[in-house]
Order: sequence, then C-alpha cells, then structure tokens
Amino acid sequence: MIKDPVLNAVTFLMVPFIILFGLYIQFHGDYTPGGGFQAGIIIASGIILYSMLFGVSATLKAIPYSVIKVTNVLGILIYGGTGVATILLGQNFLSYDILSSSNSAGQKLGIFLVELGVAFTVCSSMLIIYIDFARRKK
Repeated sequence: MIKDPVLNAVTFLMVPFIILFGLYIQFHGDYTPGGGFQAGIIIASGIILYSMLFGVSATLKAIPYSVIKVTNVLGILIYGGTGVATILLGQNFLSYDILSSSNSAGQKLGIFLVELGVAFTVCSSMLIIYIDFARRKK
C-alpha cells in the first residue's frame, strides 16, 4: 500500500476510466480490434492498480473473493453453455447461426456471449492470481 496523496488521487480518478475502457473494448470487440481477452485484462489491470495503491483488503471489501471465484466459473459456463446450446438446437458446437432467426443476428449474439464469457474468465483469473500472490506469507 502506497501513501502518496497525489498518486492515490490520480489512481482513484483513473480506475473508473480504465474499467470503462475495458467495457468499451468488450462491447465493440466484434466491430473493432479487441474482445473478451483484451477487455478482461484491461478491467483486471484497473482493479489490480487500485489494489496496489489501496491494499488487497480494500479491494476485497469492494469485490469479495467469493464473487471473483463465481465470476470465474460463470465465464466458463457462459462460453461452454453457448456451445452446448448450439448442440442442443441441432447444430455443431459454437455454430452461432442457430441462436437467432437470422444468421447474422445469431452470429452477433453467439460472438457476444463467447466474448463475454472470455472476459469474465480472464478478468477473474488475473484477479485470483494477483490476490493469491499478494496475500501469501513471506
């Protein structure tokens, strides 16, 4: 935990914009470069920056460890569930066309769901790794 007031103030102001930029990358990932992996890393880096300045305990008060673990599993379930849904609807694994009445809408929905699952998993995995290393005994 760093006790520099200028650094703390700048970080406190920057973290919401870092997370917002990660969300922008997530929601525009099917139109522009980027997507779930990049968004997950950017969002996690914003949270890790907050944690480095204000401490892991402050971060875990804002986002409990159990929520991070559930988000990790939820991301995997969203990704896999999208693929299983396409199989149950009579297509191949992750064949998005079947998810909507029109092929293009199905493709967009499928890609969005998969990228959302990837973002959840990547972000929460990075946070779990960081928190576990930060809390270890020396």
